[in-house]
Amino acid sequence: MKRPPVKKKPRQQKTRSPKPTAELLFEIGMEELPFEFVAPALTALRESATRLFQDARLSCGSIKTYGTPRRLVLIVDELLAHQTAVVKETMGPSKMVAFDQAGQPTKAAMGFAAGQGVTVEGLEIRSTPKGEYLFAVKRDAGRKTATLLPELLPHLFETLSFPKAMKWNETGVRFARPVRWIMALFGGKVVPVQIAGIHAGNWTSGHRVMGSKKPITVRDFKSYSKSLEKLGVMLDPERRRAAIQQQIDRLCVKAGVGLNADDTLLDQAVYTTEWPCAVLGSFKPEYLAVPSEILITSMKEHQGFFSVRDKKSGKLAPHFIAIANNEPKNMALIRAGNERVLAARLADAKFFFDEDRKVTLEERGKKLTGVTFHQKLGTMAQKQERIRKLAAFIAARLDGGQDELQQVCDRAAALSKADLLTGIVGEFPELQGIMGGEYALHDGESTVVAQAIREQYLPKAIEGELPKTLVGQILSLADRLDSIASFFHVGIVPTGSEDPFALRRHATAIVRIVLEGKFQIDLRPCIDHAMDIVSNDGFKGVQDLEQQGRRRITEFVFERVRHYVRIVQGLRDDVIDSVLKSAYDKSVGLVDLVQKMKAIEEVTRKPEFDPLIVGFKRAHRLVEKEQWERQPVDPAKFQDASESILYNVIKVEGEKIGFALSMGDYHEALNYLVGLRTVIDAFFEAVMVNADDKAIRSNRLTLLKEVDELFMSFADFSQVVVQGR
Repeated sequence: MKRPPVKKKPRQQKTRSPKPTAELLFEIGMEELPFEFVAPALTALRESATRLFQDARLSCGSIKTYGTPRRLVLIVDELLAHQTAVVKETMGPSKMVAFDQAGQPTKAAMGFAAGQGVTVEGLEIRSTPKGEYLFAVKRDAGRKTATLLPELLPHLFETLSFPKAMKWNETGVRFARPVRWIMALFGGKVVPVQIAGIHAGNWTSGHRVMGSKKPITVRDFKSYSKSLEKLGVMLDPERRRAAIQQQIDRLCVKAGVGLNADDTLLDQAVYTTEWPCAVLGSFKPEYLAVPSEILITSMKEHQGFFSVRDKKSGKLAPHFIAIANNEPKNMALIRAGNERVLAARLADAKFFFDEDRKVTLEERGKKLTGVTFHQKLGTMAQKQERIRKLAAFIAARLDGGQDELQQVCDRAAALSKADLLTGIVGEFPELQGIMGGEYALHDGESTVVAQAIREQYLPKAIEGELPKTLVGQILSLADRLDSIASFFHVGIVPTGSEDPFALRRHATAIVRIVLEGKFQIDLRPCIDHAMDIVSNDGFKGVQDLEQQGRRRITEFVFERVRHYVRIVQGLRDDVIDSVLKSAYDKSVGLVDLVQKMKAIEEVTRKPEFDPLIVGFKRAHRLVEKEQWERQPVDPAKFQDASESILYNVIKVEGEKIGFALSMGDYHEALNYLVGLRTVIDAFFEAVMVNADDKAIRSNRLTLLKEVDELFMSFADFSQVVVQGR
């Protein structure tokens, strides 16, 4: 009887065990940071760690940062316990140069070997397409991460920079606030590193009030975060943000009020607390007689309080919400303390408001001669007068140049900067313009004038709210055009990332006001007039900038147009350039320019457009490259019917295109241009432009020049890219 066959077990393949990794936990503990410093520091710490470990050939899992005013924390999951090995190969001199006829190494070989840190015998000779060359091959097995971290972590610390830094001990190290402890753990073991004279350990501190005075021993991130939670530290900023928002919402529901949402205040609350606790307080209703902007700003700027409004009326309510940095047993004490401090602030604000109204804006404006605008550009009184002249100039070109509009603009501009001398604006500079409008109403000025003064600084941010009234828009345009023209005049021009007077923001505001307000206005004479006004003020200008001033400012504004239509309108770069590059020496009507861009982008989708552009570019290159004496086109010199047809079509279609352009019908003008494709193609197929007869050649080049000029009257189509080529 045969024995059944024995089934052999399949041979198991050996699998490589994953490379060992460990968790890195790094904390910098310090005195409370200003809230504005925390979020940028966390971003910089994460980005720096990512680059550092990548450069050090240390792969890892996630890299996260957490922070409070007292601590910046880096947590790196699955950090490789050993550097990745690498082989570096460097090509040196050729074999012929490296060895003499006897086969002995020359100075070239010995110098190359010494420079690479290897022996001559260790060099390799390899064949390359250029012949045989020496190669230095260095195999770097890498080092253990535990031995690298004492070098890397100080570098992480040093890469953190702050708007303001200080020295606090004998090491002379600079940091935003004094560092009190360093915690550094890799795989649960302390990294032996010293930073700013402080030896790293395995301990941290809890909340300054709610925590224990004794340090907390830490093993890993899990035990670290749990221990901190018990001692009053909510480590994750996003958790604190959510907790603050929930607490505020509950208080608002309970009090029957609505929150005046403020993202900046919310950020401040998140990064000034480790254990946030919201509390609702009140102030005397009599303070509501003061304009709400003053009260809101006083609560925000002085105390970091949220303001609330009555849900029914929508007006400011006599309450506030403060965010405390602990959770005391008796919240009444916290509430009373905040109410007491705010009462003093509001009393000061009311005093300033009452005193300011005793002097009219017109009287204050006379004292602007004592306020410097800029050391190279005179006083604020001079700037206000320049704005007044420029506003009148702009108003004359809008709305049919009505006298009433010019008069209102003149009055608003004449009072526009007077509130800079008021007590409230001195206390809260961010209320300039707003208080000017408030005091203008008190002085008996018209609502239109007061609203324009309020709106003159809008938009305050790149994507901020725009002025809503025509006079406010004109005043804002005049102010910004004057600033750009003035600083360009004295040679203070933005370069790279340097723009101390926010001229790019001013130019963006001009672009937004004109385009979003659909202002049919040519900016060229406005720029010219702004430059003339500054020059007439007697300020010494930079000569080369003076001579090229208009084009430089136009280029500056066009750069903001380019950015705006690319981001907001989603237009192609080549289409944008085709219109802008043809507009420097023409009318600078931004609305028309953008309409041209949209029309071109739309026509580029037509199948006949690309062949048309190919034909145009051929003509454009010829008239640019060739040299000839231009004379009027002579039909008598035509030798082919295609020349006559092209000549006649240019005359007829040219008039149609010119009329369409004058009417702003850019789609129709482009349709006429597209219709030229067949006659242009027929011309190139039938004749040779560079004929042997010089007269025939010049006549054909002039004909093509007229084609080129017809296209260029719309845009510089040489900038348009033929799709797929």
